[in-house]
Amino acid sequence: MLFALCLPADAQQPGKVFRIGFLDQSTPSGMAGLLEAFRQELSKLGWIEKKNIAFEYRFAEQKSERLHELAADLVRLKVDVIVGASTSVVLAAKRATTTIPIVFTSSSDPVGAGLVASLARPGGNVTGLSGLGVELNTKRLEVLKDAVPKLARVGLLRPPQQGAIADELQVKELRLAAVTLKLKLEEMETKLDPKSLESAFQRAKQKQVGAIMTISRPFFAERKRFVELAGKFQLPSIYQQKEYVDEGGLMSYGTDTVDLYRHAAVYVDKILKGSKPADLPVEQPTKFELIINLKAAKQIGLTIPPNVLARADRVIK
Repeated sequence: MLFALCLPADAQQPGKVFRIGFLDQSTPSGMAGLLEAFRQELSKLGWIEKKNIAFEYRFAEQKSERLHELAADLVRLKVDVIVGASTSVVLAAKRATTTIPIVFTSSSDPVGAGLVASLARPGGNVTGLSGLGVELNTKRLEVLKDAVPKLARVGLLRPPQQGAIADELQVKELRLAAVTLKLKLEEMETKLDPKSLESAFQRAKQKQVGAIMTISRPFFAERKRFVELAGKFQLPSIYQQKEYVDEGGLMSYGTDTVDLYRHAAVYVDKILKGSKPADLPVEQPTKFELIINLKAAKQIGLTIPPNVLARADRVIK
């Protein structure tokens, strides 16, 4: 008994296997790289699968209506912590439980969406990392205008989720930014299956848009197909994550998504060792990268102005 009392407060319980629930709207294949980074960081922190942690994965396979059911399933399993990426995913988890800790990896606006009370004092059972999606989308629109001479009309692809808080916050800011930049924003809802995506690009061409961009993380799992379609329809695009450029996309501006998942593992580590989400401030990224792929530009006949290239953190030739 005396020995037990002398153990540090954050010491792991001997023999206990903690269960981590991972909830996502997309697909296992689309999230494989990010999940691997998350698991590797946990391993560095001393958490070994099948030894002291176990994972419960739940993927909605691009069907957002399943999120509530999957979140409830994780709650029934009594997992020790739930990890989710997008705001819609975390809101589903938050509605399912007020007691199980929830960590988000990249909410665009956690305060505006109602995930936390404030960044410094989250309150409740939710905390994590902000991806600054609302602010960065405005910056992406600026970069897109600078990169595409005489750009007048931009196609904005979004999932068909009327009322989704995170999407509405992003679209609201983009509408204001488009007015300031004297651009016409063509908003187009699309499902995420290959046929619907191609149809969305066809509509974009019919509307004579000069470039295209997206909001919301669910597109991430379909990034390869998205990039292929942008090339096929000769539409310059700017993306939220560098992984799109890795697939051959034109440009990306934003945070390092892999790094966000590594940081999420640090939050999980603290929670499993006894910290409460309410006491863990939401972190915001401080490093942003503009990456430009000149190979992709050449394929669609676009010449990136020198002043834009000079601002790039990395140029792929």
